[in-house]
Amino acid sequence: MRDQNPETPVTLPIRRDPACPFDPPPQLTRLRESQPLTRLAFPDGHVGWLVTGYDAARAILSDPRFTTRPDLKHPPLPRPNVRPGGHDKPPAPGWFAAMDRPEHTRYRRLLTGQFTVRRMKALEPHIARITADQLDTMAAAGPPTDLVQAFALPIPSLVICELLGVPYSDHAFFQEQTTVVLNMDNTEAQAMTAMGNLSGYLNDLVRQKRVTPTDDLLGGLITESDLTDEELTNIALLLLVAGHETTANMLALGTFALLQDPQQLAAFRADTALTDTAVEELMRYLTIAHLATPNRAALADVEIGGQVIRKGDMVVMGLPAVNRDPGQFADPDALRLDRADARHHLAFGHGVHQCLGQQLARIEMRIAYRALFDRFPTLRLAVPAAEVAMRETAFVYGVWQLPVAWEQA
Repeated sequence: MRDQNPETPVTLPIRRDPACPFDPPPQLTRLRESQPLTRLAFPDGHVGWLVTGYDAARAILSDPRFTTRPDLKHPPLPRPNVRPGGHDKPPAPGWFAAMDRPEHTRYRRLLTGQFTVRRMKALEPHIARITADQLDTMAAAGPPTDLVQAFALPIPSLVICELLGVPYSDHAFFQEQTTVVLNMDNTEAQAMTAMGNLSGYLNDLVRQKRVTPTDDLLGGLITESDLTDEELTNIALLLLVAGHETTANMLALGTFALLQDPQQLAAFRADTALTDTAVEELMRYLTIAHLATPNRAALADVEIGGQVIRKGDMVVMGLPAVNRDPGQFADPDALRLDRADARHHLAFGHGVHQCLGQQLARIEMRIAYRALFDRFPTLRLAVPAAEVAMRETAFVYGVWQLPVAWEQA
């Protein structure tokens, strides 16, 4: 058993190779090959751990001795004008992603009732209609177009808006605010202002729904629970941001990856039975949660992978490297849409904090990818791949725009 790693701690962010936009940063891969847990230096002087091995990441994410509470953490990434030192405040009421048991369990149970497999399956025809409408609009406008704005962003935005009961007419507002929050190039003050704008908007919406009940997720929580307006606002904020940002980036980035791999794309187009495994493999292969997420703080001394993680140590998951671990996935750097074990990826997290809306995201991706390539069999990039701008400084990886074209009938 080792009590410490003698190597010089690494620092974040660790950048990807611009020539290989779908691969983990080379440094992450080298770290995983030499040591699945590496010492990591934080901007406030704390020294914790960076996890790049699959087994270590899975063990930590499922271990209750590691907490998500922000008041016990250290900021893992430098951000312009962030105050030096100190921890964040305790989680706000309703912000269940940053809570441990039993608080987390209370919120999770309430929301699980709203995200049942049956309810998600019932949404499939509606998601298919939304997707078809976007493709109709895209076809009518003609090529070229930005797939992010024409397809990848509207679909999950419309779905989460209708699920929560948020007017889609306001989608441009919350997308703009979300982009500010999730871009590390923005200052802390800018991020907090954007969060305040979103919170104020959603709080007004909750108050309206208290007066006039609605048949949607927020309306259901209002009538079926004793949650306060503050709790409901923060739950809505968390679901709104997570519910469209991640899926939108997967749709755009996944399309980009398939367009760059003609053999796998041809197999996908030819075989509808590949749809489910293709979604899982794209999630594993691309792993869009790439900047210091998820992370945990140790509540006790814990031995993981031969290393002792001390109480109070911060642990950050390098998920792009974790999901390419050859100890878990054979030939992990290859995109193989028929990969039988692709669903073992950790792109949705693991343990009690595993993504609440993962089934909804899977349904959206299955429907959207299949419909897009069926409708536009000649879809192609409209610019050289090297000109596609990547979301390197955003917490959620992807592309800022994806210019595409196709042959019109």
